[in-house]
Amino acid sequence: MKRTTTLLCLLASLAFAQDASVKPGINDKFLDPKLNVEEWTKKFETESREIFHQREKIVVAAGLKPGMVMADIGAGTGLFTLHFAQAVGENGKVYAVEIAKNFLEHIKARASKASASNVQTILCTEKSVELPESSIDLAFICDVYHHFEYPQATLATLHKALKPDGELVLIDFKRIPGKSSDFVMGHVRAGQEVFEAEVIAAGFEKVDEVKDLLKENYFVKFRRK
Repeated sequence: MKRTTTLLCLLASLAFAQDASVKPGINDKFLDPKLNVEEWTKKFETESREIFHQREKIVVAAGLKPGMVMADIGAGTGLFTLHFAQAVGENGKVYAVEIAKNFLEHIKARASKASASNVQTILCTEKSVELPESSIDLAFICDVYHHFEYPQATLATLHKALKPDGELVLIDFKRIPGKSSDFVMGHVRAGQEVFEAEVIAAGFEKVDEVKDLLKENYFVKFRRK
């Protein structure tokens, strides 16, 4: 197992040596200025979606504490953002990081309505999370990593944004040939081992995995080295 992991890390490092898109066009629909937020809210925030159904347990498992500063990477419609804002409290802070301007405006409105003054929206790019250096205690990436078009560049900026020993929570689809849906097999470019290897190659170490919470997704924790 250790040899397999080492090989995967080596392959991830070699892939990272090339500053090229791993899946061109995957975010085009989110960059569309005509993006329909209401339509995506219906897709993202429905009980049939596992991470929405288990959202409260996921927030608890993330391990947030009052006063922490965290980043909701690829916050989307804000499914988790306000839950995080409540978890870190008024002395904490939540950066809602998104590539889609329309989603950010929606999150701003939700935060304002909820009087969540500890939420700040950040417009990121395809290659950068656009967060200040050593500014966050934890980064949360849920069903978003497979949308990282330039994982090397994005992870590098995320590594810089995390404080020493800061944590990264990664949740993504299990991609298992013969078991996963046609959607997952066609949409998600790689499985858990490959994604983990890429994160490790970017300067992180795996510290935990929550295995009893999700069925369609995996939940892994890393620490910044």
